[in-house]
Amino acid sequence: MHQPIMPAGMAPPAAPYAHAMLVTNPTRWLHTAGQVGIDADGTVPDGVAAQARVIWRNIAILLAEAEMTAADIVSVTTFMVAPAMGDGLAEAMAERDAFMRGRIVASTLLTVPALVRPEWLIEIQVVAAR
Repeated sequence: MHQPIMPAGMAPPAAPYAHAMLVTNPTRWLHTAGQVGIDADGTVPDGVAAQARVIWRNIAILLAEAEMTAADIVSVTTFMVAPAMGDGLAEAMAERDAFMRGRIVASTLLTVPALVRPEWLIEIQVVAAR
C-alpha cells in the first residue's frame, strides 16, 4: 500500500527520507494538525529532543485513536525554530527515526523564525494512510 519513490534520475535525498510516497487503494487518511511539545499535564519540556519526544508520543496517541500506527505514516513535515537548529536538528531527526523504526517516508523540514509560543522549538505534522 505504501511505496517509497526514489527515481534513479534524481540525486538521493539529503537524509533518510523518500522523495515521494505512493499510496495505493487507501481506505482511510489521517491528517494531523501541527503537534508541539506540550505534555498531557500542560508542561513544555526544555530542549528540542525532549519536545520531539513528547510530540512523537502525542502523534502515537492520535494514530492509535484512528486505529493506525507509525507504519501508516506517509509524510512528515517538521517546523523548527531557526536558533534551535544547531544540535537540535540531529536530536529531532534521531527522535523521528526512532519512532519510525528506520522506515522512510516523504519528509520536509522547514526552519521558521518562531512558533506561536516562545518556548516551542519544534512542531511536527504527519499524514497517514491505511
